[in-house]
Amino acid sequence: MTPLVLLPGMMCDARLFGPQIAALDGRDVLVPALDGADDMGTLAAQVLAASPERFALAGLSMGGIVAMEVIRQAPQRVERLALLDTNPRAETPAVQARRAPQIAAAKAGRLHEVMRDEMKPNYLADGPGRQDVLDLCMAMAMDLGPDVFVRQSVALRDRPDQQETLRGVTVPTLILCGAEDALCPVERHELMHGLIPGSTLTIIDGAGHLPTLETPDETNAALRRWLEAA
Repeated sequence: MTPLVLLPGMMCDARLFGPQIAALDGRDVLVPALDGADDMGTLAAQVLAASPERFALAGLSMGGIVAMEVIRQAPQRVERLALLDTNPRAETPAVQARRAPQIAAAKAGRLHEVMRDEMKPNYLADGPGRQDVLDLCMAMAMDLGPDVFVRQSVALRDRPDQQETLRGVTVPTLILCGAEDALCPVERHELMHGLIPGSTLTIIDGAGHLPTLETPDETNAALRRWLEAA
């Protein structure tokens, strides 16, 4: 059975994929930390160094951006690719401009405030489990801490456009997002679906930016289909 490498979003760790890891019991699953560098090229190289020779690769949000760089650097090592709630484009100047005050606030000891006020409210769809997911997101962020926030912010700010990379992808590919994702909207996923020949597009109702936690059953079903696809 092909090992599965899962790459978490910004200020998240393996808990982002808790329901998926539990559902895929019996498969080797690795969740590398994306905290050791402030550029996408180095982060991807670190993932490759920590991963088996051949693997299935799934990334959510920032993890998806790193996954695109992984397959750019070493396409021969990735057997199948899943891009969840992510964005193939370089960061816009407007978003880049918001990074500096966020980084300054995190360095000044106000990471909790930044996550609470500026980031987490944009993540999720309304639903009965929303507060529990927000609480878990905050716990992951605070455990990772301000230094990781700064490195990840810089990596995202300076990331390259990966649309040309996606045009060259030939492995079975799943493009998945929550229908209510305001951070990485559906049209970004339609774009990626159009760039990768033969890819599968799955849009999950009732989910925002984190369907792995918001709608785990539907997300697990889509990942199983992807892992079992010929």
